[in-house]
Amino acid sequence: MAPKSQQKLKIATAQVHTVHDSRRALDVLETRVRKLSAEHVDLVLFPEVFVGGFPRLSTFGNSAIGIFGDEKDYSPWVNHWRASADLGDTPKGAGQKWIKRELPRPPNRAYRGDGTRERLEKIAADTGVFIIVGVVERSGGTLYSSIVYICPRLGIIGKRRKVMPTGLERVVWGQGSPSTLEAVSTTIKGNTKDECIAAICWENWMPLLRQSIYEQGINLFLGPTAHATEIWVPLMQTIGVECNAFVLSATPCIRASDLLEWITEAAERGEEIVSRGGSVIVSPSGDVLGGPGWDNEDELFIAEVDFADCKPSGDDGVAMAHAKNNDFVFTVDGLDMRIA
Repeated sequence: MAPKSQQKLKIATAQVHTVHDSRRALDVLETRVRKLSAEHVDLVLFPEVFVGGFPRLSTFGNSAIGIFGDEKDYSPWVNHWRASADLGDTPKGAGQKWIKRELPRPPNRAYRGDGTRERLEKIAADTGVFIIVGVVERSGGTLYSSIVYICPRLGIIGKRRKVMPTGLERVVWGQGSPSTLEAVSTTIKGNTKDECIAAICWENWMPLLRQSIYEQGINLFLGPTAHATEIWVPLMQTIGVECNAFVLSATPCIRASDLLEWITEAAERGEEIVSRGGSVIVSPSGDVLGGPGWDNEDELFIAEVDFADCKPSGDDGVAMAHAKNNDFVFTVDGLDMRIA
């Protein structure tokens, strides 16, 4: 058996109803994080695009390929744009230069962006909670589904944009770079090499990514998403076992009546639940430690974990199976990851 560490950590997932206004979303986030801080939680995950909101049910005025009305309605796009957040990054993504604040600041401005980054960093610093949250990020003329990692001591230590938006998301969100799909490492309560990585929504289904996570020895796998079905929980359990890591998944529960008026497609759904939630915490052995929170619009799940449980015990053949020679090689351009 792997030796236990001296310090256990409390991790949490927030099944919280997102709002389509970045400032209000930050207020909601701060309230929940302060509540978790009072319960001595060390790390929390919020859903995909929690800040800015997921435009569920909206078709953004699209009907069928090649069919257009007399006048194209761009108001859904404009509304979604206004709800987004400017983190001060570049359209291409400046990577470490953005993280380290090496990009030039506009004249007569206290910071790059609209202050969302600074507000998130202050919440983390004030509460002592490591925060991972999805953001509708605008940069240049494009919106992205992004994830930011906010350390209480160092501020934002990582950010990535969803590599490939799913379905109609591609109408409003741009593609992120695969080079950002890498783990972040920090120290929480004296524990060294606490590493985590976020796969956004459909990215959780990529087997080669999960193999890479196992081989890198990552402790915490994050699965923020905007929608989940009953199959989601077994998937999270499978990821926990395959990656030998703790898994956090955060998914909002939303009723159609709670969506904004500009999402006109929601009107006929009334009080119907259009996203059931399903947030969950899973152990490396596949055990459910918290959740799933089906049909509950506001719930926080907390579990005390020991990352020493992620270390291989040495009495199974998994490591040897992963270490075998293979004629097939998988690589990602721009990312220091090679799987053979």
